[in-house]
This record gives sequence, structure tokens and C-alpha cells, in this order.
Amino acid sequence: MIRLQDTRFVDELGRTLLLRGVNLGGSSKVPFSPDGATWRKKGFYQHREVSFVGRPFPLEEADEHFTRLKAWGLDFLRFLVTWEAVEHAGPGQYDEAYLDYVRAVVEKAADYEINLFIDPHQDVWSRFTGGDGAPGWTLEAVGLEMARLTACGAAITHQEHGDPLPRMIWPTNYGKLANLTMWTLFFGGNDFAPNLKIEGQSAQDYLQGHYIEAMRQVAARLKGLPNVAGFDTLNEPSAGLIGCRDLNQRMGLGFLQGEAPSAFEAMRAGAGLPTEVELWQLAASGPKRAGKTLINPDGVSAWREGMEPLWKAHGVWGVNAEGQPEILKPDYFARVGEREVDFYRDYFRPFANRYAAAIRAELPDAILFVEGVPLEAHMAWTPADAAQVVHAIHWYDNYTLFTKSFSRLHSYDIQSGRIVVGMQKTQAMRNRQVAASIHAAEENMGGVPTLIGEVGIPFDMNGKRAYSTGKFAVQTRAMDATMRALEANLASFTLWNYTADNTNERGDQWNDEDLSIFSRDQITGSGSIHDGGRALRAVVRPYARKVPGKPLQMAFDWLSRHFEFEFAPDPAVDAPLEVFVPELQYPTGGEVITSAGRHELDLEAHLLRFWPQAGGETAFVRIVPHE
Repeated sequence: MIRLQDTRFVDELGRTLLLRGVNLGGSSKVPFSPDGATWRKKGFYQHREVSFVGRPFPLEEADEHFTRLKAWGLDFLRFLVTWEAVEHAGPGQYDEAYLDYVRAVVEKAADYEINLFIDPHQDVWSRFTGGDGAPGWTLEAVGLEMARLTACGAAITHQEHGDPLPRMIWPTNYGKLANLTMWTLFFGGNDFAPNLKIEGQSAQDYLQGHYIEAMRQVAARLKGLPNVAGFDTLNEPSAGLIGCRDLNQRMGLGFLQGEAPSAFEAMRAGAGLPTEVELWQLAASGPKRAGKTLINPDGVSAWREGMEPLWKAHGVWGVNAEGQPEILKPDYFARVGEREVDFYRDYFRPFANRYAAAIRAELPDAILFVEGVPLEAHMAWTPADAAQVVHAIHWYDNYTLFTKSFSRLHSYDIQSGRIVVGMQKTQAMRNRQVAASIHAAEENMGGVPTLIGEVGIPFDMNGKRAYSTGKFAVQTRAMDATMRALEANLASFTLWNYTADNTNERGDQWNDEDLSIFSRDQITGSGSIHDGGRALRAVVRPYARKVPGKPLQMAFDWLSRHFEFEFAPDPAVDAPLEVFVPELQYPTGGEVITSAGRHELDLEAHLLRFWPQAGGETAFVRIVPHE
């Protein structure tokens, strides 16, 4: 049983838990049948006739995958479900077979003493806007025509764009019309689109109501399972247009690529008006302007026939006497009446509290994992909000993620916007960024615990060279740099990701991302449970998992395989320190050195247990391989 105490995860004996696991799994974003891998266009728009039973893997494969994850010490999962998986057939139509399947997989995880929390995953709203998450009927409900979104520049999808999909271009959808509109309606439809009604409800109440009820269905199906620690609110939410002070500005993330319209340009193009916009490309030193381009040259509308474009209908923009489109209310999304809006205060937190109440009506002890808009760490949480909350922020070494390359000698610091040179400086930058994520929870959220919900590296670096050579040295160094940053901050985390059907050709089956620490294409036939793993010398590491006191310092050198951990024992906790000792690193065990006390090395359980001598202010353990 995982509980919260102050800023810590604790077990039933009061030991501090350092949680380590994976996101399971990357391909859970797309249907299992028919195969919804984003490179497949066939059947894309038959969105009501799909099934996610088999995501993250067919039930008959569960023993294999859970045995492997347990052997790797990754026994805390961020378990992906999507709103679409639960309610794809239509509003209020829940896929009972999928809900039964999810329970069966979670029950199987419990057999392996694997704990998890449910992540209602989405990226830029849905598969039909270049991401995943929401059912297709949500776009239809607000008047958008899914099949025309690409033509009018309202979204970029792998299915419509075809191969090759430009590297990491999907985040540009944050600033395109479809994503901007859907999130504005989901969080702020009552204020910003009061004239839009769906089945007699406001868009906000309709969309939030269906989403929350779908996740409540999942919670109800998981009742009684002791390994379900809680629920995430929503993966990487977007503010949409909320807070936009000037419609001439671009919205979304800072990593611009491809067509980059301003908010108004996105509205114009979506209304069927050919529009010239800036074109950007991603360079080693960050995004760079690459000129201009014309979007929607054929004048296709994103809106269904006979419907006036939504934001024009609400008086945000119009057409002047010369027949030219113009902005009428440039700060329409920045204020309600005389009040300046704040996305987290006015929209996200009320939603998250409503969601928490629904989940806890089924699972009263559920921990609530919350995260803000990507690349933002300022989300606030107050004592008046739901209790038992964890800050589940995401962190990546963005230079490595976006360029699909790694150098020990230089990187790009997204916080300062500068190139960082030197091994020590680049590692210090990573350590500092993780520390800032944890500090944000301490400062802005009342000292709640932090779990890095997503962190990882792309494995298809340097033109997928490792897949032909079999040498993953660059990936191992990149993963080690990431893991060192996490260890330096004693962070709990879930790696992104483990994808059971990852392939070297198509990665995680979604937008050509390839971050899985496992692939069947890396299986050599050795028969080892480690077969198929990638960069395992950096991934599979010893770590202190249960600490009878306060963790102080932890480090592992993957080259020498030297591990050390220091902690301040709590005399009130009558239980040993537990350190995971992976067979992969120490196949015959290792030499254990400790401060005063008693220890035992259980090779069968892959655990070192240590009872420190009473009275010491600090204690330590070290593990080194046998000569």
C-alpha cells in the first residue's frame, strides 16, 4: 500500500518510498483493432468502430512483460488509458470489454507486486488532431469536420501527412485551430463560447461531464484492487486560447516547427480563407524562422456545412467593409468582464477538484496525480483544493528529445535559451532542471510530493544507426545522463516508456516516436528475460526503494557498477532499508559495505536489506561487483 505523508511516499511501516517504474505503454494511444498505428491511414475516420482491448499488450503476454519489468526493478507503473478507449462508440456508450480487460491486466500486475496509477492519456486533444486521447465524436459535437482539419491547417496528422513525418512536429498542433478550440471549450466553454450548446448543455459541461464519467467508469471497475495507488487528472493539458492577450500572437509550446500561425491566422484559415503564415524549423540552437507559406490555398472550412465559424459567431473576429477579416476583440480570451483570467486558478483547478470527487466516490483512498501545461511549472494548489495530491510533472532533456541526438559535451538549455558546453555543465543543467521541477511543487503546491511522470530518451538517434550496428552506446550514455539527474535529486519517476509492440521501423506506433526501453526487434534469442531491452546497463540500476528515514544521497556509476546510498535513520521506524540489487548488474551478487548495523543480501529476491545500528545520525550502504 502506497500512502502520502507530508512530501513523501510512504509504506505501511512508515518507510520513505522512492518509486521507480515506466509508462505502460506507448502504443496505448491508438486502437489495437483495427491496428491504429498512426502511419496507417486506412480506417482512420471509422473512429466509432475500434477496440483498445490488447493495449498495452494481449492478456496472454502479461506474465512475460511483468516478469521483465520486475526483474528490471520497474515496479511502479503509469498505466495509460484513453478517453477514446472507454467511450469511442458514442456519448455514454462505454466499452465494457475494454473495462474488463483493464481490470484483468491490473489484477495480473498485482500478482507481481507491481503498483500503478491510471493515466488518462492525451496529447493535443485526440488522434484526429495529431495526438491521442479524446473520442472522435467530441470534435463532431462542437461542429468541426475531422476530415478537413489537415487541409485547412487546423492540425497535422501522420495519417494525412504521410511518410516521412517531420521529426517531433506533432507538438506544433498545440498552436493550431483544432487543439486551441477543443481545450478552450473543455476548460472555458462557459465563459468563452456561451452560445454553443450540445444536447442542451454548454460545451464545457458536456465535454467535462463525459470525460469525468468515463474515468469514473474505469475507477469503478478497479474497485478492490490493492495495487491501484490513484489516478492522474489529465496528461499534459492545454490552456487552448485561455489567457491569450492578443490574437496576433502564437499560442502553444515554444518548440515551433513547420506552419506556425498566430491565433487569428489559425481562425482565418479554419474559416476557409487562404492565409500566409510563418514557417519555422528546429535547429540545434532552438526554433528558427524559415520563411512564410500559404495554408489552406483551396479555401476549405474546418466547420460543418452551414455552421458559422465558432469564434466569428462569438464576435471575436469579423469582416470589415472592404471584405477583409479583422480582429474585433484581441484580448477576448484574456479576461471575463473586468477580471483577468488565470488558467490554473479559474479553469484547471475547478476541473481537477470535480474530477477528484468523482474518482474518490469509487476509490476513496485514491491519490490524485496532477500536472500542468507542458514546459510550465507554476501550477498552484491550495489547502482548499483536493487533498492527497502528487505533482506529476514531466521532464526531458529537450535537446536530446527534439534533435534525436546526444552529446556529453554540449546541450541546449530550454530555460535560459542558451547552448551549454562541457560535460560537467551539461550534467549540472539536467540536475538543476529536475530540481526546479521538485522545487515548484514545494513552493506553489503546498509542499506536495513530486513524481516525474514522464522522462526518457529517443532510441532512434543518429538516423537509427544502432538498429543496424547493434551498438547502443550513445543511447546508454544519454539514458545514464538522465538517470543521474533523477538520482541526484532522489526523484521518484516513471520512464517514458515500455511499448510491447515497439519495432525498429515504427517505434512506439505513434507519430514515429521511439522511446521504448524494450523492442522485440532487439531480441537475440538468448532466452534471457533481459532480451529485447535497450540501453539496459543505464536503465536497470540498483536503488533504495524503501528507506527507514530520510534519503540523503544516491549515486550509481554504470561503468564501474559502484552504488552508494546515504540516509538519516528514523528511530521510530522499525523496518530495514531495502535496496533493489539487479541481477543484470550483479549476476553473482556483489560485495556489500555498510555503516554499523546488520545486512543480508537476498539474491533470489534481488534485495539488500540493512538494519542500521541504533543511535547513528547517518547510515550508508555501498555495493561493488565481485572481482
